[in-house]
Amino acid sequence: MARVSLIKEEDHPELAEIIGQIRGARRGRLINVYRLLLHSPALAKAWFTLNNAVRWKTGITGRLRELVIIRIGYLCDAPYILRQHIPALAAAEGVSAVECEALQDWQEGSLFDGRERVVLEYADSLTRAGRAGDELFARLKGFFNEGQLVELTVLVGAYNMHARVLNAFELDLENA
Repeated sequence: MARVSLIKEEDHPELAEIIGQIRGARRGRLINVYRLLLHSPALAKAWFTLNNAVRWKTGITGRLRELVIIRIGYLCDAPYILRQHIPALAAAEGVSAVECEALQDWQEGSLFDGRERVVLEYADSLTRAGRAGDELFARLKGFFNEGQLVELTVLVGAYNMHARVLNAFELDLENA
């Protein structure tokens, strides 16, 4: 049960425009994170815009994006993120159930290629320490152009923010 009430669409006709935008981008659904954020419509709009940008409007592949998001879900103990992305969103981007499970301790296995491993190391470093060392960043630059480095870094930051907000409010995933 969330620590604050979730906005009921029928009680807030003044939010119809933003709710319509969200539903349009979410296959007709108003998921709980937005029902929470709609307590502050400006933040709901900003979250919606950022989330859409980091998920759909970058040069980062869907597979790599899902690996990063799921890894952050594990690092931050964020059940909402994990349940939202495993298995459906991950599978749609070519991440298997075995790979999702392996992301809990990705260093131990050999399921991920060199590019994916350096990205996961980067996500770990930014999530745990808030920064990455020069050597790690140099390895990352071997795989990505500057625009992609910005996109990847904002993706990591955005999902760290997601995890912290969702965990702070103890938000539950909506029913399927």
